[in-house]
Amino acid sequence: MKKLLLTAIGAFLPFLASAQFMMFGGGNRAAQDSLRKIAAADYADMLDQLGINETRPGRQPNNQDVTLHPNYDELTGNPYPFYPDPLITNDGRKVKNARMWNKVRRPEIVKMFEDEVYGRIPDNAPGVTWTITKEEKKDFKGTPVIVRYLTGTVDNSSYPQISVEITANVVWPENATNVPVIMEFGFGGGDPTASRGSSKSWQQMVVERGWAAASINPSSIQADAGSGLTNGIIGLCNKGQHRKPTDWGALRAWGWGVSRLLDYFETCPEFDATKTAIEGVSRYGKASLVAMAFEERIAAGFIASSGKAGAAGWRRDNGESIGNIASHEEYHWVCGNLIKYAADPMTENDMPVDQHELIALCAPRACFISTGSWDGDKWQDVVGSFISASKASAVYELLGYKGLGTDLFPGMDNGLMDGRLTYRQHHGGHEAGPNWPFFLDFFEREVVR
Repeated sequence: MKKLLLTAIGAFLPFLASAQFMMFGGGNRAAQDSLRKIAAADYADMLDQLGINETRPGRQPNNQDVTLHPNYDELTGNPYPFYPDPLITNDGRKVKNARMWNKVRRPEIVKMFEDEVYGRIPDNAPGVTWTITKEEKKDFKGTPVIVRYLTGTVDNSSYPQISVEITANVVWPENATNVPVIMEFGFGGGDPTASRGSSKSWQQMVVERGWAAASINPSSIQADAGSGLTNGIIGLCNKGQHRKPTDWGALRAWGWGVSRLLDYFETCPEFDATKTAIEGVSRYGKASLVAMAFEERIAAGFIASSGKAGAAGWRRDNGESIGNIASHEEYHWVCGNLIKYAADPMTENDMPVDQHELIALCAPRACFISTGSWDGDKWQDVVGSFISASKASAVYELLGYKGLGTDLFPGMDNGLMDGRLTYRQHHGGHEAGPNWPFFLDFFEREVVR
């Protein structure tokens, strides 16, 4: 009976695909309830595959049960202080040089993250054909620019019932060629030159340096909801069926979309695809780190306020927890196998990897870990992100580049900015804004020059 119900729901999904935005408050209550039921059925299917009845609850700051409130006490924030060593192979050997890192240890870490955290991109992932839907010349705060709007049509010949069209845009100085590109997980459809108040937008800061600013719409790649897992690029590759425990989640799918946009930039003389960066905030900070870790063509990353499943370690008890990520509300970001670490008797300490090793996968490329102020960003575990960067520094140093150079937290507005791996806590809240100028200086120093 359960399989018949899931099959019927799966057949109904294409009808609801256009209603994904209702998860965020639009549409009528009936449509929202339908999407919740679809997500609940998908989540139940994954728990069934894993043999799990229930998971430990995530941290809930507004719950009347104070035992569920997030911990912010640094004295108790490290229940599992011993992290996996990124420079010890699975069979216990010390990584002694760059060759051993690239040939042995890095592939081991990649496989563990694919198997246990983010999932694998399937071998049958289709190609993407990019078309220019509109191009116009504009004046961007005194700088003549070109704005190009793009649509990436995904080959759905293997399963025509699902269509995926990736939307993106890029703006760069008129008459410029072979320029570096800063990509952001954004919304891909709006005018990047539109006024956003009195302060400079990140696109304006980028263009004033003579570079290109690109935005890709993640929801056009894969919906940010469990109800969308049998649609989007994940659903297309699975022919509308539910995921297996090692299948990719939305974070990996969004990163796949960035790789396909990078493919496009490689074909255009206007852009220097060897000098690209990816930026994102919050869940898109997580996605930016995932994209950079797995896609070695990305030259730099600006990882802002990324928290659990981003820069902050799983073994930390501070702010959000693995129970939040493994819940029915967020499990779609990761692969199903992650859920088992939020179900007794397993814990975060049983995980074969932790997030400092995801940062290490970015080495030796330029990586900027960013967090916000204590009052606005504590849910994302400010200190935990620093600890991960500090622990990843050993890999950068093995490869001949400076890391953070310390394991002492520097405090707000006192960034550790001298290395190829950097960390800075800014005075703003859950955002990237105050750190944009620092990242762009860092990108120019480490990538452009």
